[in-house]
Amino acid sequence: MQASQGSIVMDERAISHSLTRIAHEIIEKNDNLDDLILIGIVTRGDILASVLGERVEQIEGVRIPVGSLDVSFYRDDVSGHLPTEVYETQIPFSISGKNIILVDDVLYTGRTVRSALDALMDYGRPARIQLAVLVDRGHRELPIRPDYVGKNIPTSSTQQVRFYAERIDGRTAVELTEATKPGEHIGSQPVGLDAISYKRAAAGSGRDASAAKVQEGGDE
Repeated sequence: MQASQGSIVMDERAISHSLTRIAHEIIEKNDNLDDLILIGIVTRGDILASVLGERVEQIEGVRIPVGSLDVSFYRDDVSGHLPTEVYETQIPFSISGKNIILVDDVLYTGRTVRSALDALMDYGRPARIQLAVLVDRGHRELPIRPDYVGKNIPTSSTQQVRFYAERIDGRTAVELTEATKPGEHIGSQPVGLDAISYKRAAAGSGRDASAAKVQEGGDE
């Protein structure tokens, strides 16, 4: 069964509005923004983390540190499926005693988030960890629940949900499609972009550029 053409469940404007709302919720739920750090799960969670950092700064005038986290070697299936693409973790600051908000694009089984929690512990001992996702599609396999959600989208296990980012994919949207094979692994990997190209795009645009492109506007 070939993948059907994706239906847009969030367009550029809806994504932008959702990120602004999440930024306001972050401000409301965290009294001391000076102790707050945003860390995006690669890939695409790091893009969203950058945007959220920009939104919070626009609203409150406080610049929050933003980092990125690659969880490739922390996954519980890494022994049987070695990652073909590994990205660079960028956390150039201490996270010990800080309030961390993990950011991802699509929350599905919860296993990627579990991997991220394990990975974070190698960098320090945060005071608190919260989770922000653009989309929660259900089907959890672990007791993980997001603190901030852009949109809840009911799905079947044979469907996939992808967040497309302007600076990587040439458009900003969340699309729902049928998987090629029922039950196959559905992850939020770069679409049409290999690891080296992704790193170059991320390094070349920087935080402000990535935020601006989504402002103009996983899956596990």
